[in-house]
Amino acid sequence: MGTIEQFNKYVMHSYGRYDLVMDKGEGRCAEDENGKEYIDFGSGIGTNSLGYCNEDWVNAVYEQARKLQHTSNYYYTKVQADFAKALCETAGYTDMFFGNSGAEANECAIKIARKYSFDKYGKGRHNIITLVNSFHGRTLCTLSATGQDVFHNYFFPFVEGFINVEANNIDDLRAKLDDTVCAVMFEYIQGEGGVMALDKEFVNKIFKLCAEKDVLTIADEVQTGVGRTGKFLAGDHFGHKTDLTTLAKGLAGGVPIGVCLSGEKCANVLTPGTHGSTFGGNPICCAGGLAVLNKVNSEGFLDEVTKKGEYIREKLLQIPEVKSVSGMGLMIGIELKTKSAADVVKAALGEGLLLLTAKTKVRLLPPLTITYEEIDKGLAILEKLLK
Repeated sequence: MGTIEQFNKYVMHSYGRYDLVMDKGEGRCAEDENGKEYIDFGSGIGTNSLGYCNEDWVNAVYEQARKLQHTSNYYYTKVQADFAKALCETAGYTDMFFGNSGAEANECAIKIARKYSFDKYGKGRHNIITLVNSFHGRTLCTLSATGQDVFHNYFFPFVEGFINVEANNIDDLRAKLDDTVCAVMFEYIQGEGGVMALDKEFVNKIFKLCAEKDVLTIADEVQTGVGRTGKFLAGDHFGHKTDLTTLAKGLAGGVPIGVCLSGEKCANVLTPGTHGSTFGGNPICCAGGLAVLNKVNSEGFLDEVTKKGEYIREKLLQIPEVKSVSGMGLMIGIELKTKSAADVVKAALGEGLLLLTAKTKVRLLPPLTITYEEIDKGLAILEKLLK
């Protein structure tokens, strides 16, 4: 029995998978079980932020695994303390909660927002505004928060307390931000929603209205954070700092992590027993996270992410089939004129290139460490497919 047949026999079919069995990877290239190589323009949906098996990252994870792989959160670990300090100082926040995924990080932010409002105002102020076309996770609560009807099926009843507002529609936001709302939750760039950035005017209005009503702001930076857009946080492009920010994906370079960062306003909302996670703050994941932060914080690194993103955009816009390019930094959406994004992504596998989709667009989330030579090689394959 081959790998795919064995896998399909024993694993639930909750994903639409390509007929590709990954075996190993190095740098920005992956290799399947037959020895075929692929340039990776997807990085595990933005998770392998330093590519495959970065030497510093591997050494950090290996050394921690040989020392202590896990302990209960009844106890302290130095690696967790070191990572928490480095992340708070880098992101500009007061403290954090450790989880294992973006969905968990968003669940934590939702709980903090509701408890903050309950502690201060009592019951009845629990609604959270999210945006149409948003995506916040696959747990029942974060699925309810997600502003896409396509996800609101099968699992009834969904969690109450979420109100959708059209992205960039200030009038819609103003009309729905009433006295029952405790928070507004949004992505600065809607990744799964088509790599669409919010208008700065709309973002400014979110912060203005929320400040007037003591409503919390929550930024879901699961996909946009940790240098993906050329700044450590996408919010830095907009000149704002939300009360709560969630991170995951590329934060630990490929091992499971989710973090909810809090500013001073919400620093003491969670008290013992109000939230928890068995694996949250796992020593191995924290070691991986420290390796990522050391790289992302190194001199000139984020400037290079910006330059590489601009280079890719310039090259893409020279391809006749490309209608438009969206996103920031190395988070790129490609709108095509005639071809199907899904068909292009599938065809790219045969040419040794890993791509993603986002609705009707081809999506690029290459490792932040990708070289110009690898960019050129990957874009040459993509251009060939788009002719």
